[in-house]
Amino acid sequence: QVQLVESGGGLVQAGGSLTLSCAASGSIFSPNVMGWYRQAPGKQRELVARITRGAITNYADSVKGRFTISRDNAKNTVYLQMNSLKSEDTAVYYCNLEQFGANYWGKGTLVTVSS
Repeated sequence: QVQLVESGGGLVQAGGSLTLSCAASGSIFSPNVMGWYRQAPGKQRELVARITRGAITNYADSVKGRFTISRDNAKNTVYLQMNSLKSEDTAVYYCNLEQFGANYWGKGTLVTVSS
């Protein structure tokens, strides 16, 4: 089994910054992909950003240029640096790990951006 624990959510003003962290533990193998998804009230969960162990990344168009995903493979930890936050970034952010066709999810951390 894999456990994912997110941290770093909270309340921030529009234009501000926040960094999310997610630590993975358990049966973690290579290769794998770690990422962040988010779900706003009344909306479907959507991809924010993903990163491979080799640091290949992809981002949702809505966050390109504002968010940066990174990972520390030795610590099995993924980060999401969020800058220039907008009210529309308000959502529950979920950490995800994909390996060998299986998906694992954290419980989520709430990010609220006040305008």
